[in-house]
Amino acid sequence: MDPVVGLDVAKGESQVQMFLDKKMPYKNSVKVEHTVEGLEELHSYLLDLERQTGMKPPVVLESTGHYHAPVVQFLEAREYIVIIVNPLVSYRAKSSSLRKTKTDAIDAYHLGEMYYKEDLEPQKKRGIQLLNLRHLTRQHENMTGVMVQTKLQFQAVLDQVFPEYKGVFGSLYADISLKTLQNFPTSESVLKAGVEEIAQYINMHCKARSLDWAHEKAEELIAAAKRNPFQSTLYHSLLVSLNMYIDLLQAYHQQLSTLEREIDELAVQLEEYELLQTIPGVGEKIAATIISEIGEIDRFSHPKKLVAFAGLDPSVFESGRFKGTKNHITKRGSARLRRMLYTAVRCSIRDSRKKKTTDETIARNKRLRAFYDLKREEGKPYRVAIIACANKLLHWIYAMLKTKTPFQETAQ
Repeated sequence: MDPVVGLDVAKGESQVQMFLDKKMPYKNSVKVEHTVEGLEELHSYLLDLERQTGMKPPVVLESTGHYHAPVVQFLEAREYIVIIVNPLVSYRAKSSSLRKTKTDAIDAYHLGEMYYKEDLEPQKKRGIQLLNLRHLTRQHENMTGVMVQTKLQFQAVLDQVFPEYKGVFGSLYADISLKTLQNFPTSESVLKAGVEEIAQYINMHCKARSLDWAHEKAEELIAAAKRNPFQSTLYHSLLVSLNMYIDLLQAYHQQLSTLEREIDELAVQLEEYELLQTIPGVGEKIAATIISEIGEIDRFSHPKKLVAFAGLDPSVFESGRFKGTKNHITKRGSARLRRMLYTAVRCSIRDSRKKKTTDETIARNKRLRAFYDLKREEGKPYRVAIIACANKLLHWIYAMLKTKTPFQETAQ
């Protein structure tokens, strides 16, 4: 006997199909809910199958974002082998039938059949630390995206109220800049307050700077108010929107700082975090994201499997005598890992000044820059060369994580 259970996971429920052996389904397909009672019912079915075969059955299911998380946690706590299948692989298997039918019961049946047809590897536990780090880095990325959109909307409103304000402070989005704008949002309010009142306000909310600096900024703000084409604001709604966007930006700054602190505290406990930062061009954020997306490196028996997981492997199309020449990367893996590798490559090959006292520049990562230059000399376009570098970088990361050795600046 070689039992298996196919589990078609949906939001809040799963369809269960048990097999005694190949082409030997056991009982009818049943549906269970993702509640305490429902998962205990699933456990009773698994125990029944175990009594019939004398073996603890593995469970095959598709990766479904976060919907399968309660099921996997429940099964792993009871020491069941869980095999999580890429939806693209399971879709290919389901499409092999000539009959065009799709139900939860049929999908669960196909997942069980896949166990006997495919060489499936069991899910390896990533550990609580890695999963926590993954959740935090993804939340940081999502919130950063929301903040970028808010900045664009904020600037659109500012252009209709006080466009000349943008040049007053070094950074428009610095805390002191946003607070000053919130308190003096129009030319009228600035000119009415005067230099002394504005300088005192800036000095009170920015203790790190001197009073002279505050006076300098106050004078610049007065000059900007006089240049402002909107000497009076006709639409009160714009001031309401401006104030709202400033509140949102300040809240996002605070939340992102909290996330970054949590990510750093969690990441420093992982040996891989320090290892990846030995690669020139890979900083704290990039290292944390790469680690969280890869998970346990032991999941990959070969670097090409890790490359495929990142979606950096080239697609291949051949039919008869035809061979495709324009083969793009598959982009079927982790988009976040792919983006971080792309960013890491651009940071690594970028030139930086060797010493502050000279104009001499040198690439941050000489090995990767040499590889990039080679690809460009071969006539490869910029993006093709960058992707080739990302592929090379991922091979290095694989070797470093496997052997637990830091990056070597020169090839051995």
